[in-house]
Amino acid sequence: MRILLIITCLAFVTACTRSNKETATTGEELKASKPAIPEGVIIQPQTETDTLKGSLKAYAVGKIGGANFTVNYYSPATRGRMIWGGLVAFDNVWVTGAHKATSIEFDKDIKIGDTIVKAGKYAFFTIPGKDQWTIIINKNLNQHLADDYSEAEDVVRIKVAPETEEQQQERLRYVIASESETHGEITMSWDKVEVAIPIQLVR
Repeated sequence: MRILLIITCLAFVTACTRSNKETATTGEELKASKPAIPEGVIIQPQTETDTLKGSLKAYAVGKIGGANFTVNYYSPATRGRMIWGGLVAFDNVWVTGAHKATSIEFDKDIKIGDTIVKAGKYAFFTIPGKDQWTIIINKNLNQHLADDYSEAEDVVRIKVAPETEEQQQERLRYVIASESETHGEITMSWDKVEVAIPIQLVR
């Protein structure tokens, strides 16, 4: 009787172990799964005054070649205000959104300017100017506005020329656009200004 009981217990343990092995998920499989959709809204092209209060929690998602990109930000509206050189000061570090640092996340190594940036999640800042903007990728994600910003934590700094658009964009908006299998850009548009960050995939 005791031998029968031992055999029964061993059979049960073996069955449980086999079941656990079959249903276990490895770390590689978890990494390969698609990231969850971010919280917030996707800002659409807008020309009319936005009556919603506050800066909306927003995001943009897209692919450049085989790389996935996500931008998380807060989107303020113009509401008839003077934006450039007014609400947003020239020659000062700006979160390029509202409330907290905008973040950019990508799952493959990329090149911005002459700098290779490893896949990951970074803070995105700009320094707006009348004729040139400074584009900044920074290591410190958790920043309220630019209060804790440190240039020493910058990964990338490049200069780009802003473009003036005829059509007004009422709410700040990001778009991720692929131009080829290796090149694309992330654009920020607000009011009548558009700024593009050139992206190149590292092969």
